Amino acid sequence: VQLVESGGGLVQAGDSLRLSCAASGLSFRWYTLGWFRQAPGKEREFVAHISWNGGSTNVADSMKGRFTISRDNAKNTVYLQMNSLKPEDTANYYCAASLRDWPSPREYDYWGQGTQVTVSS
Repeated sequence: VQLVESGGGLVQAGDSLRLSCAASGLSFRWYTLGWFRQAPGKEREFVAHISWNGGSTNVADSMKGRFTISRDNAKNTVYLQMNSLKPEDTANYYCAASLRDWPSPREYDYWGQGTQVTVSS
């Protein structure tokens, strides 16, 4: 199983980025997909997750209205659209997959290596 994130980079405050996570080696359509982030010296933080069919999503309160999660089961890919980025959004962003409906972070089965997002002020 592989989860490969892409789309990170260096942007200015107020800019947008769309992260992608391409999955292989698993029956993608059956998995809940999540995005997490971790900044240096901080604990890993939940960002968003999406149900197997995309019918239900949840975004962390601090990111609601700015971040949107979506998926394309035909492409085995999950996306994170990030708008109005702030310097405090700077972190390494990871995607993860779980067979549970609404998994806690510990209940994710597979994790990607992450993509770095840096937001300058």
